[in-house]
Amino acid sequence: MKKRVFLTRTLHDFALSELKKRYKIEIYSGKIPIPQSKLRSKIKDVEGLICFPYDKIDKNTIESAKNLKVISTYSVGFDHIDVECAKERKIRVGYTPEVLTDATADLAFSLLLDLFRRVSEGDRIIRKGGWNIIYGAYDYVGIDLQGKTLGILGLGRIGKVLAKRAKAFDMKIIYHNRKQVSESKEKSLNVKYVSFEKLITQSDVISIHVPHTKETDHLLDMKIFRRMKNTSFVINTSRGKIINEEDLVTAIKKKIIAGAGLDVYEEEPIRGNHPLVKLQNVVLAPHIGSSTKETRSKMAEITIKNLNLGIEGRKPMYSIGY
Repeated sequence: MKKRVFLTRTLHDFALSELKKRYKIEIYSGKIPIPQSKLRSKIKDVEGLICFPYDKIDKNTIESAKNLKVISTYSVGFDHIDVECAKERKIRVGYTPEVLTDATADLAFSLLLDLFRRVSEGDRIIRKGGWNIIYGAYDYVGIDLQGKTLGILGLGRIGKVLAKRAKAFDMKIIYHNRKQVSESKEKSLNVKYVSFEKLITQSDVISIHVPHTKETDHLLDMKIFRRMKNTSFVINTSRGKIINEEDLVTAIKKKIIAGAGLDVYEEEPIRGNHPLVKLQNVVLAPHIGSSTKETRSKMAEITIKNLNLGIEGRKPMYSIGY
């Protein structure tokens, strides 16, 4: 008898085809995210679960699954999963790091470029019929990247690739990490390790690349914004809850900082009447850090491989905890 697998959302056709050959699968097709009560009901007797970063796989959910062997999440983040509970229940947890590194770093740098050169702002002006004169010497000016200081908060896979992008634009790059990287790596990336305090006070733009944890929850709040340059920007392609959005809105409105480029938010999807939407010096993306054809296909491949290995009682390609 085929083992059962539940998907909280559909995947690529090639992935579904492979799954159907090996398992009896069920795909949720209702409103996203799946309600917790329905999720618990659906995974009660399955051996495998494929989920997404907006699905809450908490202790109660995990304990409702009698036969679950593996949780395979289609994401690099795993803060939506109670990993400790899964470990206690001997349930494997797989995720999809590395493959989305380039795509996410590219998006972070796209937000940086957009903020400095005001591309999206200009697009909105033209579409609203507001470009009525040829701009003069002091009108609608942006900022050069060359010589500006990029502060990378979290020099992991994505942070390192972002540093390579910034190096090509002759930016000065500083970083803060839990651990300083090797001297040879710093030299190859042209980066300098600094304290958190120096990162927030010296950077012209800060790009966030740390996971969301108890320690990083609302890490950037009004206290931090007030210590930043009033000409500096914040970019976040990591997790929305790392920034206190209410404080961010206030900081931008009061010109405590210059603006922000965001791909992630405290609540997703961000509502159309959110205060951030009304700010001109903010560039917003709909959580598309990994959203390229190539990256999303690779993520699906790894998600399936992680699932297969977990159901077989083996460690996933990319495993968390157990």
